[in-house]
Amino acid sequence: MALDFIVKDVIHKITTKFVHAFLPDAKKPYNLKAVFQPELDIHGIASKAEVYNIEADPRVIEEGFTAGCELIYYLAADGYKIKTPVFNLRIRLPGEYDGAETHLPEGVHPEARLQASAALRNYIKDRVHVEFDGVDQSDGLIAEAVDEHTGQIDEVMSIGNLLTIRGYGIKIEADAAHQDEAGLFFDDGENPPVKAEILAVNEPRTLKAIVPASLTPGKDYALKVVTQSSTKGSSSLLKGAREIRSEFKLTAQA
Repeated sequence: MALDFIVKDVIHKITTKFVHAFLPDAKKPYNLKAVFQPELDIHGIASKAEVYNIEADPRVIEEGFTAGCELIYYLAADGYKIKTPVFNLRIRLPGEYDGAETHLPEGVHPEARLQASAALRNYIKDRVHVEFDGVDQSDGLIAEAVDEHTGQIDEVMSIGNLLTIRGYGIKIEADAAHQDEAGLFFDDGENPPVKAEILAVNEPRTLKAIVPASLTPGKDYALKVVTQSSTKGSSSLLKGAREIRSEFKLTAQA
């Protein structure tokens, strides 16, 4: 399936800040992080049509976009390879086989492989101007979360499985007076945050935790780290606890 549409080209600008490098093998002390605009859902995307000189009625865009996404769901699940101006989507079947199998191995299932289209990659390369805006002064950063069961980044977390969180200043330490409030928490914004009871790795740039069994499948959770450790690498604890929240949310899955 191929879709064509015409938009009026503009030059875009995104603001970035330097953030402390979070990968263990980083060669330099800083990475660049985009200062993103607020997150948009389909309704929010359609409401921006006028800003970018898209002449179609936002209601038409929203209804068409919603219907198109639902159709893509079913087409991809039926094995079609989907090609759009924004992304390409196909089903991948992982694993190695002898050739005589009649079903997938235990625990193996079809996976969706989503990739930005060449047209989108080239558009961003040619038309996005990056503005440097100094060093980020936030007191720690949750940069990404990898679900070790599925390999997905900043998308899902598998209940009862390992979640790897990378950032800086995220080591969890606390004195006796702050033990109860310190930790890694999963916050759905409605109920009391759920604390991770098992931390397999607790380092300034890496946390590895078992996703709590009490999370609700299908719910979205932000990550929150509460700690008294210092981002400056000092061995002494801060007087009070500091809090770091992720800018992304993870969907809990069974």
